[in-house]
Amino acid sequence: MATDIVAQLADSLAKTVVEEKELSYKGQGRKLDDAHSVEEIVKEIQDFDGLQALRLEGNTIGVEAAKTIAKALETKSEIKCCYWSDMFTGRLRSEIPAALISLGDSLMLAGARLTILDLSDNAFGPDGVKGIEKLLKSSACYTLQELRLNNCGMGIGGGKILAASLVECYEKSSKEGAPLSLKVFVAGRNRLENDGATALAQAFQMMGSLEEVHMPQNGINYPGITALAKAMQHNTGLRILNLNDNTFTEKGAVAMAQALKYLNSIQVINFGDCLVRPSGAVAIAESISEGQPILKELNLSFGEITEEAALEVARAIKDKSQLEKLDLNGNCLGVDGCKALIDSLESMNMAEVLGSLSDDDGEPDDDDDDDDDEDDEEELGEEEIEEEEEEDDEDDKEEKTDSSIKVSTPPSTRPPDVASFLSFPSPDKLLKLGDRRAMLIEEQVDVSDVTKTTEAFLKIASVYKEENSEVKAAVLDSIDNLLRKAFTSPSFQGYNFVSSLLVLLGLIKSEEKVKPVHVVPGHLQALEHVVRQDYFPQESVTVLQAFMSRNNKALESCGNARNSLQSTLQRIRPEG
Repeated sequence: MATDIVAQLADSLAKTVVEEKELSYKGQGRKLDDAHSVEEIVKEIQDFDGLQALRLEGNTIGVEAAKTIAKALETKSEIKCCYWSDMFTGRLRSEIPAALISLGDSLMLAGARLTILDLSDNAFGPDGVKGIEKLLKSSACYTLQELRLNNCGMGIGGGKILAASLVECYEKSSKEGAPLSLKVFVAGRNRLENDGATALAQAFQMMGSLEEVHMPQNGINYPGITALAKAMQHNTGLRILNLNDNTFTEKGAVAMAQALKYLNSIQVINFGDCLVRPSGAVAIAESISEGQPILKELNLSFGEITEEAALEVARAIKDKSQLEKLDLNGNCLGVDGCKALIDSLESMNMAEVLGSLSDDDGEPDDDDDDDDDEDDEEELGEEEIEEEEEEDDEDDKEEKTDSSIKVSTPPSTRPPDVASFLSFPSPDKLLKLGDRRAMLIEEQVDVSDVTKTTEAFLKIASVYKEENSEVKAAVLDSIDNLLRKAFTSPSFQGYNFVSSLLVLLGLIKSEEKVKPVHVVPGHLQALEHVVRQDYFPQESVTVLQAFMSRNNKALESCGNARNSLQSTLQRIRPEG
């Protein structure tokens, strides 16, 4: 017994020591411009014996500040983890490569052996990748296990540079007897497209060590998906594969289904919003039925999957005892198809794993089914030509980039249209609409139709993120523009808007068969903003307050947002 206690104490102390070897300035919002501004940080780095992890995320670092910090890191040979995401907000694009080169050079000079490098949310573009190119090729990255470059705007050019760097790192490390064995790769929202994805696939295939791959929202079509699928076959230890919001179509889905036959360790498959189509879904289902014994999550949402294909997916998961979530929302099942799917899962005692089907798109038109694949092939053929032209254009733009441009979230090369956002809203799609989003949405919505206006409001509000200032501002600006136009229109009845809103929120019943939305906090948070605006009729405040104060299951999951809205309504309610 005493031995066990001593062992537990030793383990606890060991964990404490590991935690103490991290120096963190995470989220402090410091503006670090020059050597003077980082004196405190530099001293703490210098005095920290055995430093293993440095967190600088959530601050903004200029070139001189980076050089000064880098100087302090030159003696820190034990450093393994660099958490350096979101470090350049408000910085000039021309500053970032120089800052990254200084920091990278210091790690190489120190003889560091990194395991984690996180540079996400830095929006540094292809030039930023050039800033870490030397580091990635060096011995400092021979031991790298996690590389996180989410939302960096790398583009096709940056993706190719990154891929070439990883290949060289693998080849050089292999010659030393310990090949690069990257386990986690994260690069969502980077506009990699087909060529960037194909280049990276070559690196992935060489390494064969990946356990997690996250590459959502990269504009990858079936040629790039097919290349990735081939690479994944060589990464048999893969546990998580997230390719959400790329465009598989049947060809890409079939290729990925073939890859799944090699991936029996996989636990999470996220092919949501990937347009896998019925044939692709059936192919994926067939692979899953034959393997994936420890699958926990399967996302095939928003893929134009029909009832028959969805039922094939349901049958495929019959023996997946560890499955926790199946997402088939936003497909084309229709009312009868949704019921058939639920019945099928209930018969297998697996109904609890099925996510919401509230955004089902209804049964497809027969004519559309026959023409889908032909249309896709024609469109993709044109897109491939466009991609080559755009890559050339992008390279030209990179050479001519004005150094006075400050860093912001990189725009998409092909932003989705407003109809796409309003059909399947997401924060990323809203941001990709650009600075004219509010006007574009206003033009799309018929504000003379109260129901359509209310539905549009709820669609926009559903992506509200209190913690993300950029998304929050985009949501509120779009809502204000839409509702101000609506409420100032002579034919628009404010009372009807509130009535429609209460129906869609599930707070009152309608004589017509209207299906309420799934209420999320964003709906109420955006509404709290709206009721404070001068365009919102004060006489409607009292009505809203009355219904918000009632107990209703629809609002149970939004406790904090509901309480905040109630408080605001109470405060601004007209007297008398």
